Amino acid sequence: MEQFEIIVILLLLSFITLIFTGFPLAWVLGGVSFLFTVIAFALADWFNVDTYFLRSWDDFAVIVDRIYAQMSSWVLVALPMFIFMGLMLDRSGVAERLMKSFAKLFGGLRGGLAITVILIGVLLAASTGIVGASVVLLSMLALPIMLEKNYSKPLMTGVVASSGTLGILIPPSIMLVIMADQLSLPVGTLFMGAVFPGLLLGVCYVLYVVGVGLFNPSAAPAPAQHERITWADVWDTVLAVIPPFGLILAVLGTIFFGIATPTEASGIGAMGATLLAAANKRLNMDVIRQVARETSLTTAFIFGIFLGATAFALVMRSLGGDEFIGDLLKGLPFPDWGVVAFILFVAFISGFFLDWLEISLIILPLVAPVVEALGYDLAWFTVLFAVCLQTSFLTPPVGFSLFYLKGVAPPGIEIQHIYKGVIPFVLIQIFVLVMVFLFEDIVMWLPGQMY
Repeated sequence: MEQFEIIVILLLLSFITLIFTGFPLAWVLGGVSFLFTVIAFALADWFNVDTYFLRSWDDFAVIVDRIYAQMSSWVLVALPMFIFMGLMLDRSGVAERLMKSFAKLFGGLRGGLAITVILIGVLLAASTGIVGASVVLLSMLALPIMLEKNYSKPLMTGVVASSGTLGILIPPSIMLVIMADQLSLPVGTLFMGAVFPGLLLGVCYVLYVVGVGLFNPSAAPAPAQHERITWADVWDTVLAVIPPFGLILAVLGTIFFGIATPTEASGIGAMGATLLAAANKRLNMDVIRQVARETSLTTAFIFGIFLGATAFALVMRSLGGDEFIGDLLKGLPFPDWGVVAFILFVAFISGFFLDWLEISLIILPLVAPVVEALGYDLAWFTVLFAVCLQTSFLTPPVGFSLFYLKGVAPPGIEIQHIYKGVIPFVLIQIFVLVMVFLFEDIVMWLPGQMY
C-alpha cells in the first residue's frame, strides 16, 4: 500500500496548494476528491491492488448516502437558527444600548472604553455566535469613540478584533455545533465545556487592558472629565443587560437544564432575537428580508463546504489516509501529551492559511480518533481544539476578523495597526490554551456537575 500512501500525501498537498488559487473551497474539495479517485482507480489497475473500500464508481456512489445522512442530522438544523439569531440580534439595537450604558459606567476608568468593548463582546458572543457581525458592530460602535478619546490604535483594534472573535467559542457557537456533528458528540456537553474557557479569555483580555492602563497610560487614557456615576446610570445598565441575558438564559439555560435540545433552543433563540428587534422598534420587512437572505447565504456556504468535505473524507479514507495519519502521529517520538500538543501546533499553524471551518471538517475528524486512542476525553480535546482555532481569526494572512475590522474602520487606522494590535491577544489565547491543556477541569467541571 506504499503507492497509496504517496497518493494520500499528494492529495493533501494538492488541496493545500489549490486553496491559494482563490477558487471556492467547496469546489476545491470536490474537484480534488474526484481527480484523486480517478488516479486511485488507475493506480489500482496498474499495480493490481485494491484501495481500502473504494474499488469502483459504484463504491464511490456511497457518497450520496453519506451526504443524505449528514443533511438529515437534527443537530445541523440548529445551524441556520443560530445564524438567524445572531444576525437578527445584530440589528435589534441591543448592542448600541449596551455601549451607551457601559460607556457611562466604565468610561471614567483608565482603559474603561476598552473594558466596555470586551464586556459587550462577551455578551454578544453568548447571544449571537456570529464573528463577522460582532466584529463589524463593535468596530462601528467603539472605534470612533476610542479614536476621539486618544486610545492607542493598536490597542483599540486588538480589543475589537479579539472581543468580536469570542463568539466562535462561547456558546451558542456554530463551530461547536459542527464539531459535535462531525465527532458524534452531544452539543450540550461541548457548550457547557466551552463556557469557562470562553469566560477565561474575556477575563484575561480585561486584565491585559488594565495592565496597559497601569504601565502605559497614554495607550489607554482616562478622560480628563467624566460625569459622576449615579444610581440611575447603574439601573440603566442593568436594564440594558437584561434583554441579552434573558436571551442567553432562554437558549443556554434550556439546554443546560435539559428542558430543550440544542435544536429546539436554537428556535427559541431565533424567536427571542426577533422579539427583541420588535421591542426596540427595529423590526420591519426589510430587516426580515436582509436577515433571511444573509442566513441563507451563510448556511449555503457552510453546507457547500460540508458536501466537498464529505467527498474529500471518503476519498482520503478509501486510500487509507486516516490510518496513515494515525500511524504517523503515533510514531512521533513524543509522550502522549506531546502528540496532543503537536496536533494543536499543526492546527495553530493551519489557522494562518485555513479558516476554522476547513480545519474542523478536515483535520479534526482525522486526529480525533488518535487522541481518543491515547486515552484522552474526546469532549475535552474538542473544546481544547476549539480554543486553538480562536487564533485562526486573528492570525494573518487569512484572519477574517482582521478583514472585517479593516473594512469598516475609520480613516487613520491602517492594517499595520491591526496586525500589531492583535499580537498580544493571540498570545493571551495561547496562554488560555495552555491552561485548558494543563487543567482539564476548566472544560469538564461544568458538564460533570450538570450530568
